[in-house]
Amino acid sequence: MNFEFLRSAQTRRRLLRSGSLSDWDAFAASWDRLAPDEYMADGGRYRRRRHAVFSVSPSGIRRLAHQPHYQGIQYNPLNGGVERWFEPVEPAVGRGAALRAVIAFAAARFGAWDGKTRRWRVEVHQFRIEAKKGRAGRPTPEGPHRDGVDYVLALLVARRNVRHGRTTIADAAGRPLGGFTLRRPLDAALLDDRAVYHGVTPIAPLEPSRPGHRDVLVVTFRRR
Repeated sequence: MNFEFLRSAQTRRRLLRSGSLSDWDAFAASWDRLAPDEYMADGGRYRRRRHAVFSVSPSGIRRLAHQPHYQGIQYNPLNGGVERWFEPVEPAVGRGAALRAVIAFAAARFGAWDGKTRRWRVEVHQFRIEAKKGRAGRPTPEGPHRDGVDYVLALLVARRNVRHGRTTIADAAGRPLGGFTLRRPLDAALLDDRAVYHGVTPIAPLEPSRPGHRDVLVVTFRRR
């Protein structure tokens, strides 16, 4: 399978098989405390984020020491080629039930796609993309891309006063394979990053007099 779109109710059922969402409200509220992304080569000030790295194995999920995020320029021609040190995911979020349920679910799902892998290096990215009147927010300013990993999960946490933000999927030749919009909390996209390119269209305020934002959790998986 190259990609899958899960609606909120489907994702919730699967997450509850993997763990608990008992701290979901606190988890979602942590997006209000993300730090500005200082590495935007386009000069944009519309993105906030935090980052963490985990190890997943049959013995469990373990958070690793804080470290930089790196992508080669072949995967991210806009912001790649440098070590990017983002503010860490808050400790309570990193050990919380909701995040652990997401990681456990995705590890099991991608393990099923892969057919064998049970050990993963996992990077967790909390993103907030902001939009204001006259200033669109760009979830993927690098355009359609691959992340340079094996698999990717994108999970919507919240949308506030925004329109657009359509996820597009294409093959290596750029031929469209599908598309969907993450609209409700827990709507999710799962991608085989080796097989497909993905991007998200810019967002704009639904009501121009007020700012808006799109909060997403992106979790990437690389075989160990």
